[in-house]
Amino acid sequence: MNQSESSSSADPINPCPICLGLVKQEAYLDRCFHRFCYNCISQWATFVATQHSHSQSTLKCPICKSDNSSIIYGCDGDSFQRHYINHDLGNRFSLSEAHKYRLRCYYSESGAICKKFDVLQYWKRQRYLQPNKWLQSWLRREFQVLTQEEDVDIIVHHIHGLVESFMRRKEKERSKSTPEQNQQEFKTAVSDAARPFFTERTERFVNEIELFLASGLNIEAYDKVYLECLGLNAPDATSKGAEVHEQTQQVLYFHLFDEDSDNGD
Repeated sequence: MNQSESSSSADPINPCPICLGLVKQEAYLDRCFHRFCYNCISQWATFVATQHSHSQSTLKCPICKSDNSSIIYGCDGDSFQRHYINHDLGNRFSLSEAHKYRLRCYYSESGAICKKFDVLQYWKRQRYLQPNKWLQSWLRREFQVLTQEEDVDIIVHHIHGLVESFMRRKEKERSKSTPEQNQQEFKTAVSDAARPFFTERTERFVNEIELFLASGLNIEAYDKVYLECLGLNAPDATSKGAEVHEQTQQVLYFHLFDEDSDNGD
C-alpha cells in the first residue's frame, strides 16, 4: 500500500467526491485543491473533453466549478507529478535524479547555501557584468522542475532574455545606481516575469537564480556545494534527463569569476 492509499484509508469521512469511496492515489486540482482519486478525476477530465468540439485547457472542478489547469498527483514529500488538462496523459514528463534533487531544494530552507556565497559582493564588484554561459542550461532544468514539463523553451528564452537585457543596460549605466538598488531592480524584474509561471514559488526561484549567478560556478560544481549543504549525495550525472551537465563535465570546479578582474572594493 502506498503512502496516499494509507493516509486515505484513515480518513473515511472525506471520501472521493466522484466515486464516494476511499481516496486511492490522491490527486488535487491545482487552483481549488479539491481532492479526488487520480483515476476518478482523470476520467472526469476525459468525459468533459468529449463534450466539447475544441480542446480545453482548463477543467471545471466538479465540486466548486472553479477553472483548473492541471491535476497534481504522486506527492511523496519531495516531488509530485502534474498532468495539464490539454495534454495527453500518456506523455508525462519523467523527472531525472537531478530534477528530483532540485525539486527537493525548493522544499528545503535556503539558509545554509546562502552562507556559502556572498551575494552582495556579486553586486558590489559588478560581477553581474560578466556573462554566465551556464545560465540557460540551469534555467531549463529549474523550469522543468517547477512546471513538471519537458518543453520549457519559451519560458527559458523569456527569462534568459530578460536577464541578458538587464545586464546590458546596467553595463551602460554603471555608476547610476547603488549595488543594493541594482540587486532589488534585478529581483523585481525577474519576479514580475516569472510569477505567471511559478505563482507562490516565484520568490524562491528569484533567490535561487541570484545564488547561482553569484556563485560563479558551473552547474556540476554548484550542485555539489548545494548538496553538501543539504547533507545529500550528488545525483548520478548519467541518469536520464541529466543532459544539463554535459557542458560542465570536463571541469568540476570551474569558477567564472577572476578575482583580479573585480570592479570596486
